[in-house]
Amino acid sequence: MLAHFAEGDPAETIHLDEVLADLEERAFGMVLFLSIPTAFIPGVAGVISGPLVMLVGVQLLFGRNEPWLPAFIGRRGPHRLAMVKFRDKLDPWLARLERVVKPRAHLLLDHPVASAFTGLNLIVLGLLLSLPIPFTNVVFALLLLLFALGLLERDGRLLAVAWTASVSAIAVFGVLSGSLASAAKHWFDMAF
Repeated sequence: MLAHFAEGDPAETIHLDEVLADLEERAFGMVLFLSIPTAFIPGVAGVISGPLVMLVGVQLLFGRNEPWLPAFIGRRGPHRLAMVKFRDKLDPWLARLERVVKPRAHLLLDHPVASAFTGLNLIVLGLLLSLPIPFTNVVFALLLLLFALGLLERDGRLLAVAWTASVSAIAVFGVLSGSLASAAKHWFDMAF
């Protein structure tokens, strides 16, 4: 799939709406996957990837079957050149992962509680990705890759690994830094 997105004019934008049209339950994984390249870039990660990841998380938390994107996001997406660079950087790792990742343990994907837990993890990871915590964007981008692959390949076991790694990262980077608590309090005060 990544090779397909990298083919063509490098300056062309890959529109998210077009990518998601035929993916059905795998579409959430694709949105996460397409948000990952910008997650590796400090500063940009918080502006683009963080909110997109939180949007996916909220939709999974509330049990949506397919992602909804605002029109201004659906008409946007990464340039093919970014996907080429992303593919070239991760291709050796993805080739190894594809040998291990396969459809299994669907209950961990399809059960409403499991979907809600995935959504909650993504909301917190998106929030942490949006915060200016030094040297963490790569860690969060790799965690998002686990979630994206689990959802794309329908691999419940990989999703369970992503949950475990995510909870650990949230505990280490979120709670210990204090940034998560401050941001959550600010958002809570704004909402109420």
